[in-house]
Amino acid sequence: MAAFPDGLNEQVGYELAASHQYVAIAVHYDALTLPRLAAHFYRQAVEERNHAMMIVQYLLDADEQAVIPGVAAPQTGFADVVEPVNLALEQEKRVTEQISTLVKLARTEGDLVGEQFLHWFLQEQREEVASMGALLAVVERSRDNVMLIEDYLARESGGEAALEAGAPPAAGGAL
Repeated sequence: MAAFPDGLNEQVGYELAASHQYVAIAVHYDALTLPRLAAHFYRQAVEERNHAMMIVQYLLDADEQAVIPGVAAPQTGFADVVEPVNLALEQEKRVTEQISTLVKLARTEGDLVGEQFLHWFLQEQREEVASMGALLAVVERSRDNVMLIEDYLARESGGEAALEAGAPPAAGGAL
């Protein structure tokens, strides 16, 4: 029996937990009347949810059982404006390691289709770690004037789509 589908189902939980954490971060910034930071993390939450649904669709297409696990409650209290972004960067690094482990598992099991499916996620994670690292640098430098962070996000945020270009299909479509 292959462990790769089980690993993918576990990753669905990790992606959904990441989505919940990003919602909690967005709500935190919303409560501080920092709409750009809030919007950034609300978008991140949708993106992580879509990643989970891409994996679900892959499992369905591969005629494997898709399991939707429960997730632990996210962290909701933060000491300052920097802590949530630092948490987000650590989360992105952790997800990168999780995806890398899945790629190695697919390779070990000789599941070339599964390995190929995950290549998009590896590229996405490289971009996410870089982007969150840049945001953390800005937030750390601007912690005493949070409006500079808002200005940065206003300049840097583009018109991101709900589902990224070139992404695998997501179960339920791009919502």
